[in-house]
Order: sequence, then structure tokens, then C-alpha cells
Amino acid sequence: MTDIPGYALLGRVNTPVDLRRLPAEELTALAVEMRRYLIETLGRIGGHFAANLGTVELSIALHRVFDTPHDRLVWDVGHQAYPHKMLTGRRARLETIRRHGGLAPFLNRAESEYDVFGAGHSSTSLSAATGIAAAARLKGDKRRVVAIIGDGGMSAGMAFEALNHLGHLGLDVLVVYNDNDMSISENVGALRDYSARLMRKLGLAAPHSARTRPDPRSLLEASGLREAGSEGEDNLAHLERPGSLFETLGFRYSGPIDGHDLPALTRQFELLKDAKGPQLLHAITVKGKGFEPAEADPIKYHGVTQFDPVTGDFPSKKPGARPSYTQVFGDWLCDAAAKNPNLVAITPAMREGSGLVEFSQQFPDRYFDVGIAEQHSVTLAAGMACEGLRPVVAIYSTFLQRAYDQLIHDVAIQNLPVVFALDRGGLVGADGATHHGAFDFSFLRCIPNLVVMAPSDEIECRRMLSTGLTLDQPSAVRYPRGSGPGLESRRDLETLAVGKARIVREAHGRRRPRVAILAFGAMVQPSLEAAEILDAVVVDMRFVRPLDSDMILALANETDLFVTVEDNVRHGGAGSAVNEVLLAQHHAVPVLNLGLPDSFVEHGTREELLGACGLDSAGILRAIQKRLRSKDLDETLARTSRA
Repeated sequence: MTDIPGYALLGRVNTPVDLRRLPAEELTALAVEMRRYLIETLGRIGGHFAANLGTVELSIALHRVFDTPHDRLVWDVGHQAYPHKMLTGRRARLETIRRHGGLAPFLNRAESEYDVFGAGHSSTSLSAATGIAAAARLKGDKRRVVAIIGDGGMSAGMAFEALNHLGHLGLDVLVVYNDNDMSISENVGALRDYSARLMRKLGLAAPHSARTRPDPRSLLEASGLREAGSEGEDNLAHLERPGSLFETLGFRYSGPIDGHDLPALTRQFELLKDAKGPQLLHAITVKGKGFEPAEADPIKYHGVTQFDPVTGDFPSKKPGARPSYTQVFGDWLCDAAAKNPNLVAITPAMREGSGLVEFSQQFPDRYFDVGIAEQHSVTLAAGMACEGLRPVVAIYSTFLQRAYDQLIHDVAIQNLPVVFALDRGGLVGADGATHHGAFDFSFLRCIPNLVVMAPSDEIECRRMLSTGLTLDQPSAVRYPRGSGPGLESRRDLETLAVGKARIVREAHGRRRPRVAILAFGAMVQPSLEAAEILDAVVVDMRFVRPLDSDMILALANETDLFVTVEDNVRHGGAGSAVNEVLLAQHHAVPVLNLGLPDSFVEHGTREELLGACGLDSAGILRAIQKRLRSKDLDETLARTSRA
């Protein structure tokens, strides 16, 4: 046991075994201490916040009742897993979460045996739990499997695929449906509307409040829904069986239950612990529970920087702060929509993160939040494009991975003019391996018909987005998290010539060997800094597809060493595309490809990770100087001189 000043109970709980030894009457006090610890700790370091406050009681009750880690808890996404980490031996390291070398931001199998299945993306828990339970059945293992998924995660097609299969198999799986009426933004969709109607009809003020359910027949009479004929009877049936949707899929439904009532939760889990077949417990929770500012504004407090743990106030922004690429995109979108009535914007549940708040307010009829449904978002855009609209899909690079088939099959093959505003390209920082946009150059540049652009600054970002909007083919503009070099923003909609690069630095002397750096997107700025010392040529390549082959071949005839720099994996990336151009022309200029390593990069600040991968200015300079000193380059230059 570890004493923690001011936390009499929390210091006694380092593992679920310790939790099970506590008297039942102390559990509610433990929840209070855990919530206070989260508020104080995350006030200092930031992190995912409101969702974790909402799952304190669920985490305690689950680890109290189930024999973890023998029994398997499968958490969805991981935004809400901090209390789980605190109860499974990692509370003392919570200060390090999302920091370089610290605790993983989400679930990570390598970090703890209690993290049964790695997470980061949404809506995977039900499929994973089905697989785990199927394995247990085949092996004859006696263990319980519990999947915890939110109402936001339940909106994804993958969740329904798993529900359908799990119900068919009849496996002994308990699904805890954590319903807080929120995704990152407000949850959307028909399932959310169904749940909200159900809560109102059952006398619950909102999904944020779980009180005793009144008699459904009296509610039906009072609401005026009971009418003669089958319609009234159908309404009655749905009120008497609020889980009919899940029961149809083969689940035994329990609830709704107050997800913050620890004694009730514990009793319910005890009842369901040994139940056979698929079970679903509907728990109503409050995102941000126990911290008034977060309860009032769970969107603002979903993911936080440092804040005052008493008032909830955030530090004032520094004057003159540079706009992020996300803000640049949001401004451009509103400007472009004002001039083009056919422009529509689509997001898979990332309104705030993708910069769509202002657009959603100015053009509500042209704004489509589809929920956590990336595949649907892409094919929805394809359908709109078929009818003459100009869809812009605002999506993170890591989430476009989930809709790759739709990108190829529904958009590219039909050559439809959909613009993908691809945010969080490259290394994103603290969210780590599950969220880095490390592969998009590689998986996009091989798709026919698709134009792929990477801006080096804010003005270029606007120009590329405007260019994509004019094309009669699909296009993607890929930009990083954070801000650019800080160029003055323009509000015009100027376009670029497709496939044309630009030289942004000429060599000033006649130094040998002559070096040309071909930089893509955010790597232009650190390449320029390295080039000042090397007196190298720097090219802002602008386009990953189509490449400016003429520029590449012209420079190859004047250069002793080509260097490509990208914040994408080297395998199959933009540098590989340059190599292909040179090989096709049998050009023997030595090439150094710099990019992300052939491994998954963990979490830390973006600056730390770029440095660790050798993609800051010092790393680029170091790699080039090392290559210039290499024996094979000396021999190549010698042969060239003799020739």
C-alpha cells in the first residue's frame, strides 16, 4: 500500500485485488477520491478529461465484481480508461500519461496485462470481445468477457456488425452501453434520437440523469401516444421493452441504470456475472461528472491542456499566436462556401477537431456530421458528387485509413470530385501510434485519379484546397497538426498548376558536392534551415501525385546528391516516388530518402518525436553530412568526374 496525502482510500488501492478487499460502504468515498485525483492531476498535465470523469464508478464496479485480468475487460477507444489505469497499478504514473516515455494515451497491451485489447480508434471493442469470447469457448476457458462501449462508438457500422455476429453466436459476453449522449461533440444519428426519446418517455430528464423508471403505461397515457389500433400498441411495446432494438439482435437487455450509483451498479454486475448468452447493460452516465465546468461544457473539456482544477479556467492564449492549419482550413471552407453554393462539408464526428464549428453555424443545411462512421462519410460524399455537389470531407489522416476501400471503390474508380481535407498528417504527438498520420502518402499515391497535395505553409494550404475544389477528379490536401511557419493569412481562393513544384532556395555558391533537398509539406521548413549550412537547393514539391518529373530530372542533371524529406514512412512514400522517376530514366544520381522509420512511433510532443526520428533541422543536416562522408558517394563522384 502507498500513502497519498489527502487520499486515505486511494493510497490503499493499487490493484483490483486491493479494491476487492475494501468494505462495500467505502466504495463511494473511493470514487470521490479518484475523481478528485483526476481533476487535480489533469489540471496540471492536461489529457483526455471529461470522458474519464464519467467512468469512475463503472471502472470501480467492473474491477470489484469481475476477476480481472482473468476475466477480460475490453474498453472502446480509451478516452475513458484513466480510472481503469489507476485501479490497475498505474495511478502513480498518471502524471506521465501521453508524455514521451510515459503511460500510453489509450489502452496498450504492452503496458499492462489488464489492457486486454489495444485501443485508440472507436468501435472496436465489440468485435474484439466477440473474438476473445469465441477463443475462450474453443479452448474451454472459464472466464467472463465484458465490452464497454459508448453511445458515440455504438454509432459506427463496425459496432453493428459485431452486435449482429455476437447475437448470432450466442456467446457469453456482457456489453456495457455507456450512454452519455456525447461523442466528442454531441452525439448524432437515429440511434441517438431513439435513446433520447426513450429517456424522455421513461421520465428521465435527459441521458445525463438516471432516475427511477415510472410505469410505462401511465407515461403512455400522459403523453397521448396511446391510440386505437396497432400504432398505439407498437408504442406501448417499445415503452415496456426499451431494449427492443438490442433484443431483436439476440441480447438480453438490462437497464437503463444510473451509471454513477455504485451500489446499484455492483448489484447489477453481480446479477449478470454468470448469465449465459449475450447481455447488454444500458448505463446512463454524465460526461464530466463531478466537475461542474466539464458537466456544463463536455465538448470543451473532452481533451484539455493545463487548467485550474478549482475554477476550470484555462491559461490565456499568448497574443499573436499563429493560426493552426485546422483554423486555416476552417476559414477557407467558409470563404469557399460563400462563393460556391454547391460546396458541402462532411465530418465523421470531428466538428471541433477538424475546424468545422464556424461552417456548421454559417451553413447548417450544407453541414453533415455522420457520427463515427468514416466509411459512410466517404461514400456519402461520392453520392453527393454524383449529383453535382462539391463535397469536402474533413477527416484525420489516421481515420481515413478506416475508409480506404470506399476511397478507392466509391470515389476514385468513378473519378468523382471529392476533396479530402486531411488533417493530422505526419506525427501528431501525444496521442501516439494509433493517431499518427504516418502512412497516407504511401496509401494515397498509388490510387489512380487522385491528386495528392501537401502544403508547406498557410497560404499554400488555402491554394491547394482551392485547387482541389476546381478539379473534376478526387483530391486530398494533407496538412499536419499545429501551426505553420506563420505567414500572413490571405482570404483569396487562388489556385495552383497541378503537379508543379517550386524552388524555394537556390544554392548561392559552387560548393561541391551539390545537394538538392526535395521536401514535402511540413518538412520544407526544417529542410530550409539545414540547407543554409549546406548551401543546398530546396524544392517545395507541393504534389505527391502527380510528381513534378520535369523538375526532378532537371535537378538530377545538376546535382551530386538528391535528398527527399517527408513525415511519412519511407516505405512506399513520396521519396520512393522520386526514386521511381529516376529509375525510369536510368538516372544514377545518389539519393538519400529521409522519413519516418519502419516501426510504430510512440507518443510525445510532435517536436520530440520529429527529433527522435531525425526529421528536425538538426537531424536532416546530420543525415546529409553523414551521407556526404560516405565512401560510396565519394566513389560515385569520382566516376562522374572521370566521365
